[in-house]
Amino acid sequence: MTGRQKTTLLYARPGIIVTVDRFTVGRNTFRVADLTHLRSRRGPHDRIAVRAVATSGAMIAGVGLLLGFTGGLQRLTAGAYLMFGAVLLVPALLGLAGDRWRPPAYELWGVYRGEEMLLFSADDERQFGQVTRALVRAREMNRYGGWNEPLASVDPWRPSR
Repeated sequence: MTGRQKTTLLYARPGIIVTVDRFTVGRNTFRVADLTHLRSRRGPHDRIAVRAVATSGAMIAGVGLLLGFTGGLQRLTAGAYLMFGAVLLVPALLGLAGDRWRPPAYELWGVYRGEEMLLFSADDERQFGQVTRALVRAREMNRYGGWNEPLASVDPWRPSR
């Protein structure tokens, strides 16, 4: 090493690098020592799915109110009531389908130099978990002055024979 200190790489994929000292996502680089209050949560639902649920719910409610005020509910047959009940499930089914096709992203939030911000977001739960664990480990290594692999660096006890 010629004047440069060796840094431990904990996670590296295109656009995401976690070392003991730095957390880099795209063009943003954060000093791990300055990151506090890390928490994860799910992002917002897909806007198209939310709009579809709201629109279908409003339309169904409007038709129900219109039938109620015009007296059309008394003239409906049992089959029509069953059909109307089945149609009431449309918003729920649209919401489930929207979450299935475009699930909310996993988000990692934290406080960086006194300001709360979104640090990382991913659609892939596995990648999100790997990055989060690497960042938590980097914070621990930073806080405790770093360590080599804890179990690998300890000489095992052997009885003298």
